[in-house]
Amino acid sequence: MAQEHPGRHRPHGHDRGHHHDRDRTNHDDPHSHQGHHGNTHIDWAVMAPQLESQAELFMPLYERVMAWLGKEVTEPGLIVDTGSGPGVISCLFAEYFPGARVVAVDGSEPLLERARARAARLGLGDRFATVAGELPDVLRELDYPADLLWAGNSLHHLGDQRAALAAFASRLAPGGTLALLEGGLPARFLPRDIGIGRPGLQARLDAVEADWFTRMRQELPGSVAETEDWPALLAAAGLKPTRTRSFLLDLPAPVPERARAYVAASLGRLREVSEDDLDAEDRATLDRLLDPADPASVHRRGDLFVLKAHTVYTAVRTS
Repeated sequence: MAQEHPGRHRPHGHDRGHHHDRDRTNHDDPHSHQGHHGNTHIDWAVMAPQLESQAELFMPLYERVMAWLGKEVTEPGLIVDTGSGPGVISCLFAEYFPGARVVAVDGSEPLLERARARAARLGLGDRFATVAGELPDVLRELDYPADLLWAGNSLHHLGDQRAALAAFASRLAPGGTLALLEGGLPARFLPRDIGIGRPGLQARLDAVEADWFTRMRQELPGSVAETEDWPALLAAAGLKPTRTRSFLLDLPAPVPERARAYVAASLGRLREVSEDDLDAEDRATLDRLLDPADPASVHRRGDLFVLKAHTVYTAVRTS
């Protein structure tokens, strides 16, 4: 297992100047999107405050992930967070593994600026660095291999996921662990029958989101269709799959205001991209759910909850 070395990787002053707005950021929802009529472009810098707030909302889930990984990985010297976004999870790694240095890697320099500011506020700046550039090639900028490489909802934003996993594996130290967060279960916010519109709205929204996700994948540069058998893909990358575990965020009604904001943002993005995919009744129901003045809106209703599962797969480099 690699040991910690002060200055072992390039600080942000050596970040590369080119970025890619499709590089994934770490936050709760792997299918976040914005735009109109099916546009799959994502402006991560604009979404930065929302990304931070959502990741903080999901902190109880991520804390359980950290405790689990702490039993999987012994005293890592270097942790690399690929697609780190504004650094909420990167900083959590630094807190849970006080002997490690953490490198946050992302394609958006504005998001990495927020990550560095967060690390400084938490007193973690001396063990925290950032690298900006396109995944997976930017990982060549690291001066040392990682003992733990975290890919939290970042892999599916890379066109060739199989090749990306091989690149991730190549940046692990012998005995190092790759922790991959992909999939899980769609979020649930509302009962099946919400008293307005046709029952089963969220199930229909899931179908819209799944179609959007397929289009997003197809539009990525170098996109390759891949069966999402993550343990098999990790093995194909030369790693030994070890464990799989799902983690649940369960925020029952009545939810705090931060959760209401998360639900409103999630449904608002779906409303933007679903104009041609939902019937008039469902669009009208969504409009009521998003209207703060409507007693039936997610801003005011008492039956709103958040239920979401993330799945993490681990694999080890054995040689």
